[in-house]
Amino acid sequence: MQLRTVSDVKVVDVEKRRHPSKHYVYLINVTYSDTTSHVIYRRYSKFFDLQMQILDKFPIEGGQKDPKKRIIPFLPGKILFRRSHVRDVAMKRLRFIDDYCRALVRLPPQISQSEEVLRFFETKPEDLNPPVE
Repeated sequence: MQLRTVSDVKVVDVEKRRHPSKHYVYLINVTYSDTTSHVIYRRYSKFFDLQMQILDKFPIEGGQKDPKKRIIPFLPGKILFRRSHVRDVAMKRLRFIDDYCRALVRLPPQISQSEEVLRFFETKPEDLNPPVE
């Protein structure tokens, strides 16, 4: 049986959540190699965790030895802001997060089809039944 891989992603929106605490999630439309697609929801902190895992696992592709050889995309950094600006920051980041996700799934298979990347984009139970505000 062929392993299902991620063929395309598109970050389409930002949504505010109130449980367990107030935060924003990015809505990502994920299309798989078997042509199925699902919407998943991820917090910015999950992108950051994924980035750290990928850079640890692929130090050469992450440019640790030679920055010119880096192929892993840069993730927009954390931003400190006042509470009233949270939605603005989330919306401004949307395009950068979209670019990051698209670049990630276009990397060579050893990265784009790595366990870390596939696990990040897989549909989780909370994606199938998102909270209703």
